Amino acid sequence: MPNRLAEETSPYLLQHRDNPVDWLPWGEEARALAADRDVPILLSIGYSACHWCHVMERESFEDEETAKLMNERFVPVKVDREERPDVDAVYMEAVQSMTGRGGWPMTVFCDPQGVPFYGGTYFPPEPRQGMPSFRMVMDAVLDAWGSRREEIRGRAEATRARLSALADVEPAKGPLDGGLVGRALERLRGMADLENGGFGGAPKFPPSAAIDLLLAHGEHRITERTLDAMAAGGIYDQLGGGFARYSVDPIWLVPHFEKMLYDNALLARTFLRGYLELGHDRYRRICSETLDWALAEMRGPEGGFYSALDADSEGEEGRYYVWSAAEMREVLEGAGLTSEAGPILDHLGVTDAGNWEGTNVLNLRVGSWAPRPPGWERAREALLARRAERVRPGLDDKRLTAWNALMINALAEAGAFLGEPRYLEAASASGAFLLEEMRDSDGRLLRSYNRGRAHLNAYLEDHAYLLEALLALYEATFEPRWYEAARGTAATMIERFGDEARGGFFTTSDDHEQLIARRKDLDDHPIPSGNASAALGLLRLEALSGERRWGEWGEGVLRLLARPSERHPEALAYLLTAADFHLSPTREVALIGPAGADRGSIADLERAVRARYRPHLVLAGGIEGSDQPALLADRPALDGGPAAYVCERFSCQAPVSTPEGLGALLD
Repeated sequence: MPNRLAEETSPYLLQHRDNPVDWLPWGEEARALAADRDVPILLSIGYSACHWCHVMERESFEDEETAKLMNERFVPVKVDREERPDVDAVYMEAVQSMTGRGGWPMTVFCDPQGVPFYGGTYFPPEPRQGMPSFRMVMDAVLDAWGSRREEIRGRAEATRARLSALADVEPAKGPLDGGLVGRALERLRGMADLENGGFGGAPKFPPSAAIDLLLAHGEHRITERTLDAMAAGGIYDQLGGGFARYSVDPIWLVPHFEKMLYDNALLARTFLRGYLELGHDRYRRICSETLDWALAEMRGPEGGFYSALDADSEGEEGRYYVWSAAEMREVLEGAGLTSEAGPILDHLGVTDAGNWEGTNVLNLRVGSWAPRPPGWERAREALLARRAERVRPGLDDKRLTAWNALMINALAEAGAFLGEPRYLEAASASGAFLLEEMRDSDGRLLRSYNRGRAHLNAYLEDHAYLLEALLALYEATFEPRWYEAARGTAATMIERFGDEARGGFFTTSDDHEQLIARRKDLDDHPIPSGNASAALGLLRLEALSGERRWGEWGEGVLRLLARPSERHPEALAYLLTAADFHLSPTREVALIGPAGADRGSIADLERAVRARYRPHLVLAGGIEGSDQPALLADRPALDGGPAAYVCERFSCQAPVSTPEGLGALLD
């Protein structure tokens, strides 16, 4: 008989609805039941694409004896970390402070008020590799609950205070140090892996924000090495496009095979910027292939984007993606590519011995960026057709506001810079979906959508990423509806999440469920922190609107986090991007078409602006007489033709009418 998860919409929670464990979703009911029974809460947090979450489910949660112990001794609660990042963040910090490490699946034992007193990650069914079994852990926890109850209660307030500490950080006084970004960049350069690309050792996560920041400052050596290494490695799907979540080794070869929407949105944008800055057409191709994969495999019928593809299929991680040399030869020969098979296998790094557990993770280590071998497109088509016959990885088809906003941002930017209308159309459709469908009856933004229903309060990151996405849509299309929606989103974010006392923003709104701590998310993990995104969005909105109130809140975030960002640039790279925008001379560009003309009248000027990566620039466009954004107000066309105004803090140079003249002002 299904447990209490059967009415949920999260694919992860629904995966557990038929477990013999009496799972409850997170909420007051579970806490009340724990108090009534006087037993601890057993909180299990994971997500649908998580390999070890599936392993622990098979080993423990589907086992009748283990489930019986869980049901008798605890109140079991299951949480999807992607739907409830607030719950995940609180208990992840607790587990990391207790054990020195974190990850998923995460298992936390809490008192009936939800205060954690013990936790860990994956626990096996039997003791192995120095890890206790899950049953041993439950026995130890229950023993402590019975014999050391007062000690557990006595630590509760200190635990609450520790988990709330980040919200109490005081801002720096006075103006921001103009040398902050430069010093952080030097530290970041010193951390780079110049041989393999990226930063640090295994596991390696794609460092999108750090690469964007380095590109903005003309750093080509590190950025090119990292972009090439990721694009050539097995972390990139060489056949179907799109990136896996991270590499388990330092050379980007063997990935953790799950594909997340957020990684692909951020990486598509980073490769686009790499193409604009470095000029390598291979980066343009990677950007387009990644976005094309998202449009083909991750887009719902209403225009929203799904969350993730699983790492596993048929119970094995990576099975869908890896190949034996024999199977590849068979496919290529069947496609009439017998003579071309050898060079194609060399191009993809395929050997009879394999490069991972006797199979091959496709990569471009051999031949690297040499020209594609003869027959490549036919080979790719044939290999994809064979792969499509395999059991596909599971799809997490919930749509999350924050992750959709990241994809909107990437599509809008790529559509504008690459001249791809279908990317702009997809970005606009997803933007409309978020603004129209992801709302409650009072018009407040919601977090998650599936099965025709949107629910759960939206978080800071949902509002902040949406603000950035709406501004990107405006700059790509010059449609005032996106600009007006951005202003409304910014106002709501400040009202419901802003910290008037210390600056910055809380992760949860002022009317959100009270957890044991109200936090501020500060670091990129690995998506941009909500505070960093809010800062950048608000500073860009100030530059477009001329309204100082937006910039004051953005600067408040920077003052809060300036010192740690210099010391930990790899963890706060997106915050440094916002600081860089604030501290650098920012150009405000207004393009004006003559009265009665259409968008095409300013197209040549627009292309001049988009000829290269210009991170310290905002762009507005409209027809003579437009007054929103304020950057357009009182800007006449020139002699019946288009005009471009280049301004800095709303002080403008004489207008120009030609792409050449505009390029000279910008460069």
